[in-house]
Amino acid sequence: MGARRKARECALQMLFAADVSNVSGQRLVHDFWGELSSDIDLPTRQFADNLVIGTLDRLEDIDNKIRTRAEHWRIERMAVVDRNILRLAVNEFLFESTPHTVVINEALEIARRFSTYEATQFINGILDAIKQDLEKENPEKVDTEPDASEPEDDAEISETKKASSG
Repeated sequence: MGARRKARECALQMLFAADVSNVSGQRLVHDFWGELSSDIDLPTRQFADNLVIGTLDRLEDIDNKIRTRAEHWRIERMAVVDRNILRLAVNEFLFESTPHTVVINEALEIARRFSTYEATQFINGILDAIKQDLEKENPEKVDTEPDASEPEDDAEISETKKASSG
């Protein structure tokens, strides 16, 4: 598993904890890494921390983006894991340089691990619609291929997805 996938999975676990315990972002991050017994390198931790704190700081805006595309679904009625996968992905769409296609692929892989088959379809539909909205709003930022500046594991995941879908 790539470092960025591991960071996203850790971020999901932290957001899950935040959702059920209502703890501040900084406290959550501190407690999470204090309890984790495995070796996770500093860049992976930093990426996870940025995702969590960014998502929590921008939660209202992120949830509004999700609401626009989650027809007939209230955010609070979604499964906790699914809503937090969506939140992480939308935060990454808006505030990270990761190509949107890679963000969606990563969200789906994480959903396959932590949620259900039906959830992957639900998440894919919402994220794809938000991706299209963002591309209409900002056409110069339309996804192409991941470039050489993308972290290696994200670029590999994108290539793997294209190969398996083609």
